[in-house]
Amino acid sequence: MCSIVGYVGDRDVAQILLDGLERMEYRGYDSAGIAGIQGDDFTIVKRLGRVKNLSDAIDPSIHFEGIGIGHTRWSTHGKVSVKNAHPHVSFGGLFTIVHNGVIENYESIKNFLSDSGYKFYSETDTEVLVNLIEYHFNKEKDSGNKFLRSVQKALLHVRGTYGIAVLCKRNPKEMVVARKSSPLLLGIGDNEMFVASDACAIVAYTKNVVYLNDGELAHIAHSDFSIITMRNEKIDAVKCQLDWEIEDVSRGAYEHFMLKEICEQPMALQNAMRGRFSDDLSTAKFGGLRLSPMELRQVDRILFCACGTAWHACLVAEYLMKKYARIPTEVEYASEFRYGNIPLEKNTLVFVISQSGETLDSFAAMQEAKRKGYRTLAITNAVGSTIARESDGGIYQHSGPEIGVASTKAFTAQVCVAAMLALLFGRLRDMGFDEGFAFVQALHELPAKVAQIVESREEIRLIAEKYAHCEDMLFLGRQSMFPVALEGALKLKEISYIHAEGYPAAEMKHGPIALVSEKCPCVFLATQNDILQKTMSNIQEVKARNARVVAVVSEGSDLSSGFVDDLIQIPRTHDALKPILATVPLQLFAYYIARARGCDIDKPRNLAKSVTVE
Repeated sequence: MCSIVGYVGDRDVAQILLDGLERMEYRGYDSAGIAGIQGDDFTIVKRLGRVKNLSDAIDPSIHFEGIGIGHTRWSTHGKVSVKNAHPHVSFGGLFTIVHNGVIENYESIKNFLSDSGYKFYSETDTEVLVNLIEYHFNKEKDSGNKFLRSVQKALLHVRGTYGIAVLCKRNPKEMVVARKSSPLLLGIGDNEMFVASDACAIVAYTKNVVYLNDGELAHIAHSDFSIITMRNEKIDAVKCQLDWEIEDVSRGAYEHFMLKEICEQPMALQNAMRGRFSDDLSTAKFGGLRLSPMELRQVDRILFCACGTAWHACLVAEYLMKKYARIPTEVEYASEFRYGNIPLEKNTLVFVISQSGETLDSFAAMQEAKRKGYRTLAITNAVGSTIARESDGGIYQHSGPEIGVASTKAFTAQVCVAAMLALLFGRLRDMGFDEGFAFVQALHELPAKVAQIVESREEIRLIAEKYAHCEDMLFLGRQSMFPVALEGALKLKEISYIHAEGYPAAEMKHGPIALVSEKCPCVFLATQNDILQKTMSNIQEVKARNARVVAVVSEGSDLSSGFVDDLIQIPRTHDALKPILATVPLQLFAYYIARARGCDIDKPRNLAKSVTVE
């Protein structure tokens, strides 16, 4: 949940490191630091807070000699302080390191090193690792690969997760990097090399990348590199080409990335659907599933696993699969699945959803499902990510980079893919041609309808600002609108710090109604006409307790503006796609409330974008 950047080459090293850290700041922003070799020693600069604080502290006299590493931190071990910020230096001063992940057995290693005379200045597991590298370096016989072997031997003793970049004073033109369950890639330039946790850090300089796999180490020099495994096996690098531009990771004219990404949803949905319909426009098709129609028909049960916002997408997917494909479907938190020993039927198909493709809990759930012999498919936004590479097949969302910590376009694209899967499985079973054709037509119309909501965002802003002073809020919906209520509440709490809860509207009276008062507004998702009267009864219950009500309804609804305090209308659409349209005004609602409260919308406190720790 931190970010790493490294550079070997002839450019301004410090500036490249700072640029890369700034582009990856959404991954962690408790503190930031850079290190490089100047003369015959390390020069290290660290600051609390944002990368700008670090940038302001860089003295013009600092000139790293062709190599450097940088890091932004999201705290795990030790409080937010300069001494705990990365990079860390070994006790003897030979090594400096930046690290993402968690060293689970760091305490026993620390005790061993303390008994060997090593002293520690921070509270971090990372300082333990860099000292372990130095310990092995001092024991190694001199040879050309002493630096690499020392890192390799240290990692053999480590239990946990890591993405690391290490510099050594004795090898001032070289860098060693390694990964285990924490993303790391190499960028190949013209007589220069880059290292990063995320491609957005280096896309301005090169589009040629190599993704490291778990258990691999790379030894990097000025314009060359080699990759080995922990068992000393040489690896032939697989080079990939990034398919997006620097503009994709820039805010452009938008005030925040979150607003930009909300407004990009029409295009993100188009990209998710492009080329994925049959010629007769009656069903969806996904070549990446690597399953024949016969194999898909043999699926008796589906399990979706995810975390956070992606888990909400899974809940929508569960509803859609049951209703349109008539397949028994379950949803599990990925963080619980690997420990729950959950019984699954023989012909169960497991889907793992992760925007980044690097979510550690989701990856671990996928590995557990594979160990049990289940076919495991991924829905992810990141080409070349760990989950994408390790799954049996899957679907890319093609949403483009999502920088804002609070997910928006990735969520709606995930739900869109889920709807298309429900269509595919439905057509393989009981859904007729006409119903499938109408479903596809509704999907084709979806981007324009999302654009219509985005264009009305000024109206939503005026409504949102009425509620910016609130400290509690309930989001309520029935059936497929319940996951949307959960997602709306999550968006609000993530970026505005208002306590918000999502709940099934009919279940409100079984507990949450105790919270309802004039100080606790309620947001109702009332888009389903067949159960609208039931939802209106729930609205009456909270109105009787003096709560203000915001209602999201379909155009032409019987629920009028006189029945609630504020009304947000969305275009009419197929029932399967209403969760997508209903989500967009809730994203804007949360955004404008957070903006009115003066919150740091793209970098909310305590959160990071890619969660690579358990």
